[in-house]
Amino acid sequence: MARTPIEHILKPVSRFIHQEFTGGIVLFVSVIIAIIWANSPARESYLHLWETNLRVGFNNMTFDKPLHIWINDGLMALFFFVIGLELKREFIAGELSSMKKASLPMIAALGGMIVPALIYISMNSGLSSSGGWGIPMATDIAFSLALLSLAGRRIPASVKVFLSALAVADDLGAVLVIAFFYTAKIAFFPLVIAGGVLMLLVAGNLLGIRHPIFYLILGIIVWAGFLMSGVHATIAGVLVAFTIPARPKIDEDEFLRDARCYADEFEVARRQDGSLISPEQLRALEKIKQLSVDAETPLQKIENSLHPWVAFIIMPLFALANSGMVIGNDFFSSLVNPVSMGILLGLFFGKFIGVFSFTWLMVKMKLASLPGNAKWMHICGVAILAGIGFTMSLFITGLAFTDEVFITQAKYGILVASFIAGTVGLVVLRRIK
Repeated sequence: MARTPIEHILKPVSRFIHQEFTGGIVLFVSVIIAIIWANSPARESYLHLWETNLRVGFNNMTFDKPLHIWINDGLMALFFFVIGLELKREFIAGELSSMKKASLPMIAALGGMIVPALIYISMNSGLSSSGGWGIPMATDIAFSLALLSLAGRRIPASVKVFLSALAVADDLGAVLVIAFFYTAKIAFFPLVIAGGVLMLLVAGNLLGIRHPIFYLILGIIVWAGFLMSGVHATIAGVLVAFTIPARPKIDEDEFLRDARCYADEFEVARRQDGSLISPEQLRALEKIKQLSVDAETPLQKIENSLHPWVAFIIMPLFALANSGMVIGNDFFSSLVNPVSMGILLGLFFGKFIGVFSFTWLMVKMKLASLPGNAKWMHICGVAILAGIGFTMSLFITGLAFTDEVFITQAKYGILVASFIAGTVGLVVLRRIK
């Protein structure tokens, strides 16, 4: 089939977007832009931009928040919605769908959360900064998978699957930590309303409602209820995601049989002169189109539709709004404080020790086996890459601290730890023969 001129123009863009590592590259560029902007003569414009108020609503139901709050509480709810879709998919038919598949990455993720938290707590015990223990527990799936893709073709596919499953399990842990430990004072009436609407979404799934608009409209109401209740609004994204239907309307055999039937109808239909198709052919095409919709799962369709928006707009915007930090001549001396060092040591050493040791114990106790064709050096490299905590760590920082000094110190620790973990992990993986 001949390509149109616009397809030739957009082909390189499409190829770039669908590469595994491109989301990480765009995120990295956004971080660099934010740091340069925050340290340039135009730094005041950077600060003022994210503090600009944006008002949305009608009558007494209005949300009047600074732009960075809309990003962190609004757009990031969509990010967590996609995480929820990924979690549900993995639980149904992915690497977390059985105990045999899920045990190793989930236990490795658990180790990668416990040890960093303990390191942070040991360095901040009794201090007002002790609430930041959740910051070094997170792994940034976009950055870690991007660097794993750059490690070379010799990395077994099973290692990538292991890191993906570990990061997804880590995301689940991070969501639970946010829900139970970083939730403000709860207002129960909005939460009850949100819970009731969630039940409607579950009922809609059971009744067979598959149109995304139904879940979008009610999902926004759930988000608003959580936002007003004090429970972090991003939790609403995960809960709504779990109500999205994950089964096709027809099975594969029915799809293939009917598709062949409609294709035959199209072939024998009366043809029309010129470039237009006949009404009979159009009806056959409409049947094929509806058949394709019935063969899709709404979960996978929505996930695939939203993934580019999350990877190339929401996460870069979040990085732009939250990565800007002033780096002065005393940058490295500024790292010598309990918050920065707790996060730095927790992410780099804690993640490595936790992921590697818990994996080693599972294998040595014969409760699980290494991923196919993987060596212990692969696990070592993956455990180091798990110390890239960037996006989720920054997000939890905003929940853990209100003191700007602590927030800045946390950002320093996250930036340095993620850079070291990414560099060392990539070197280790590329040296494996």
